[in-house]
This record gives sequence, C-alpha cells and structure tokens, in this order.
Amino acid sequence: MENVIIIGTGCAGYTAAIYTARANLSPLLLSGTQPGGQLTTTTEVENFPGHPDGIMGPELMMKMQQQAEKFGARIAWASVESVERREDGTFLLKAGSEQFEAKTVIIATGAAPRHLGIDNEKELIGHGLTSCATCDGAFYRDVPVCVIGGGDSATEEAGFLTRFASKVYLIHRRDTLRASKIMADRALANPKIEPVWNSTVSDYITDEKGEMRAVMLENLVTGEKKELEVACVFVAIGHVPNSAFLGDLVDMDENGYILQNPGRTSTKTPGLFAAGDVADHYYRQAITAAGQGCAAALEAERYLTDLE
Repeated sequence: MENVIIIGTGCAGYTAAIYTARANLSPLLLSGTQPGGQLTTTTEVENFPGHPDGIMGPELMMKMQQQAEKFGARIAWASVESVERREDGTFLLKAGSEQFEAKTVIIATGAAPRHLGIDNEKELIGHGLTSCATCDGAFYRDVPVCVIGGGDSATEEAGFLTRFASKVYLIHRRDTLRASKIMADRALANPKIEPVWNSTVSDYITDEKGEMRAVMLENLVTGEKKELEVACVFVAIGHVPNSAFLGDLVDMDENGYILQNPGRTSTKTPGLFAAGDVADHYYRQAITAAGQGCAAALEAERYLTDLE
C-alpha cells in the first residue's frame, strides 16, 4: 500500500514527486505512455525560471526526474487504465496485468494537443510544428508563420505571434471565425494577420534539413491546392485531456478537463487530486503545471496527516 501514487511524469507529476518525497512519503510515479510529458517533444525552453540561457525540454524533464529520485521517489513504467476507490477509502489502480494500491492519488496525466493527422507530423514537432505560441513564438522573428484554427485560442495565438513574425496566416476551414466577436475582430483588424478562409493544410513541406519550409493549402470550396511558405505552423485546434480512464471518480467539463474544488487541486473524490494540464485549459504552461504539482503534493500530505 503506497502513501501516494502520482500518475504522469511531466512537470506536474515530477514536482508533486519532489514535494511528497521530501515529506518522507516515498511516492510512486507511474510514467504513462509519454514519460516526461509534452516538454519531451519540444526543443529549447526559454521561459522556465532559473535557466537564463534556456534549456532543452528533454533535459529539463531529466533533471526533474533526477531531483525526484534523489529524495526517494520511485518510477514504474506503467500506463494506468482504471482507478477504483474502495470502501475503506484506499485506491486500486490497474495497468495491464499490474495492480497498485494507494492511500492518495495525484492525477498529472496532462493533455495531448490535437493535430491534423498528416504524414511526418510527429517528426516535425519541435522542427517548425508546435501547439504553443507562448513557448515557441520568439524563435520565429521576422519570418512568416501560420496558425491553424478558428477559435479563441487560435486568434489569441495569432495576435501573440505578431510580436515576432513578419506575417501570420490564420488558416480556417470555414469563412468565419468561431472565436468570440471581440477576439475575432481584434485578429482581423491586425495588419500582420491574414486570414486564409475555407482552407485546410493537406501537407507539410520541409527543407533539406527536415525543418518546416511551407504548407500545402487545400481550398475546401474550389479544391484548388497551393503552396504557402511559412517557417513554423502553430496548431490551435484544441487539446484532449488524458482523463477518460477516471470514469465518474471526478467531474469534468464538456471537453474532459477535470474540475478541481475551488482554489484547490482536490477533486470530488476524497484523496484524489488533479494537477497540471489535465485540469488546466487556461494557462497550459510548464511552470503553472509545476505549481499545481506542488499544491497537490501539499494537499495530499495534509490529507494523509488527517487520516492518521
């Protein structure tokens, strides 16, 4: 029987592990299908405090893992398929043929960005394909870029990118934006943003080094195809939180994000906490996920103290 099991090994999971390990709770982390989380798919991270020269995403996650292990956290390479709360208040976690038991569980499974499903998409992440303008926009100064999407997040990303890029193409499947009126009006009034209506990206085109050079646009009304030169593609068609395996242990919003108790990381199930992008659709940053991991660890520690 574990004191704390942390599901997920991104910024939220590792930070929760550092805090619970230092509290002598000997946490067990279950890695999931993407050890290290979304940051392992990025290249340079410039906005994580304490790294004035930037740090590579995978290196940052490796350092977090080492820090957690230094204080006594343990990591098992397992992907949890279900969580059950027993009558005595403890939890049973199933991962394939393995089972784990815990007094408290911290869900730090993150969210996966939606992509288009184009060939070579996975290989291009970090090489001219990203889903985070805040993370990567500053790398694309004075070059043309594009944003795919038509909602609030797409228009917000496009506006943010005008600080750096020479031109921002906003590519949308329809002839009007889905974004709220104020966001849509702001984007369309910006001289640096050019909407590309009724269109989708059918292919990514790379240079000889494998970096993004252009996209192939397909007009959904006329069927016409043409090449559009861009140095980076920012995909803003939403994220999918990794929360489905929890069933009715937690309440979720319409998009599957876990609803935490107001001002806390606790959920409707006592002893079950949620931290990071699985519960946060607003900020979605490494540092905010780490902050929630810290909060969840402190709450789990206090919950265990109260049990005693």
